[in-house]
Amino acid sequence: MQTEEQLKELVKQKYSEIALQDKDTNAASCCGAGGCSTEVYNIMSDDYTKMEGYNADADLGLGCGLPTQFAAIKKGDVVIDLGSGAGNDAFIARAETGETGKVIGIDFTPAMIEKARMNAEKLAFHNVEFRQGDIEHMPVTANVADVIVSNCVLNLVPNKDAVIKEIFRVLKPGGHFSISDVVLVGELPEALRSAAEMYAGCVAGAIQKDEYLRLIEANGFNGMMVQKEKAIIIPDDILKNYLNEQGIADFKTGSTGIFSVTVYAEKPAESCCPPGCCS
Repeated sequence: MQTEEQLKELVKQKYSEIALQDKDTNAASCCGAGGCSTEVYNIMSDDYTKMEGYNADADLGLGCGLPTQFAAIKKGDVVIDLGSGAGNDAFIARAETGETGKVIGIDFTPAMIEKARMNAEKLAFHNVEFRQGDIEHMPVTANVADVIVSNCVLNLVPNKDAVIKEIFRVLKPGGHFSISDVVLVGELPEALRSAAEMYAGCVAGAIQKDEYLRLIEANGFNGMMVQKEKAIIIPDDILKNYLNEQGIADFKTGSTGIFSVTVYAEKPAESCCPPGCCS
């Protein structure tokens, strides 16, 4: 069993490799459900290309949803993107918030921060900045964000409760988040659950859907709703790296489901902190 620090180092190494890869090499070549693919981290992404603000250089195909599409960002908003990667969601958020707003991207991986900053410079965006940091301890003061977005990142963090507490701290009273993430219904086979590649690929670190939603409510958020849900199918060529033919058949016909969910929730307008911490 790996420690939290070992898991974080695993994620940092993997996503540093991705940031430094040639974009064409990194692109997925998924042939559809149960068919062929390349690696598990890029089989889940949705199509961003029709969204205003899309920038191909910033799209590494690492997401599992379109949280900015559902985030109800308004002109002048301060938006924080957790796990901002090369800047894709941050730049789309910037198209929504406009020049009068501000977008802050936070990422754990120095190579991703460098890539995102280069992309922002090329686009001459002066109200988009990228900060290196751990989203369990965000480099942001309290009550600063109108909206928080994130795309397939919380599943990579060992302490999800800490991240949700940080989201609550950083949002303004009355602010909200829209987050796309991977969740489970049922238990993964041990061979998948213990594989480092499956953790870095956003599967092994996912928690049960009910537990995910419970953590959000337990930390004081209101108005929670699942805005979108889709099933994630792991292609056979990836499964065969971990399971034999019978194991693959059992997994595909069993009760375990892997889902991408986009969840919305609001910080109450009159609130100082999650329940139990206010004096």
